[in-house]
Amino acid sequence: MANRKISHKNPDSVDKYSVLLPTYNERENLPLIVWLLVKYFGESGHNYEIIVIDDGSPDGTLEVGEQLQKIYGEDKILLRPRAKKLGLGTAYIHGIKHATGNFIFIMDADLSHHPKFIPEFIQKQKEGDYDLVSGTRYRGNGGVYGWDLRRKLISRGANFLTQVLLRPGASDVTGSFRLYRKEVLERLMERCVSKGYVFQMEIIVRARQLGYSIGEVPISFVDRVYGESKLGGNEIVSFAKGLLTFFATT
Repeated sequence: MANRKISHKNPDSVDKYSVLLPTYNERENLPLIVWLLVKYFGESGHNYEIIVIDDGSPDGTLEVGEQLQKIYGEDKILLRPRAKKLGLGTAYIHGIKHATGNFIFIMDADLSHHPKFIPEFIQKQKEGDYDLVSGTRYRGNGGVYGWDLRRKLISRGANFLTQVLLRPGASDVTGSFRLYRKEVLERLMERCVSKGYVFQMEIIVRARQLGYSIGEVPISFVDRVYGESKLGGNEIVSFAKGLLTFFATT
């Protein structure tokens, strides 16, 4: 299928970037990631908003967000909390409903994804008029830092199996640092059925099926400084099941 590019270019329009930050127990990380986002968006001159979707964190993440909103303004920091932990996919759907930008960044709030790469994502998207730009740890000067051997093997193995079985057209299918056209992400979310670790892989696979164009930017992934990883044994099993399901049905 030929690449489907959605293009609504208007020389008089100004692109706006909505950053979706799903959080759960990110009290220590949230001030740092927000400060870095404000810094790099400010330096690059792009219009932006940061949407924090907190799932009832017991550590006071939402209260920290309220303080950040006072510092940076309600136009830049939007708080859209939910009562309890409901999953990453539904957090994105919730955030999209409140996003006013025509482009959407998704990234982790735990400092694993450095906002310094954001200008590169934007430049890459404009160069190729891409529908989706994905950060990759496995191409160019991309890399992973701070993981033990087990985590590296899980990630490498998941990506290798996906490449062999599904040929997704992207080198890193389990990463979650991406830039989307808003309407593209909305359509992908309508089709995605997975939850957890397998969700990011499904989005890339669905994008290929629908013929959307995908660009890649090498990134450095650094393991979280504060808090605990949310990847567990159940997530790994779910990914394997999801991968086999997509192989059998696509």
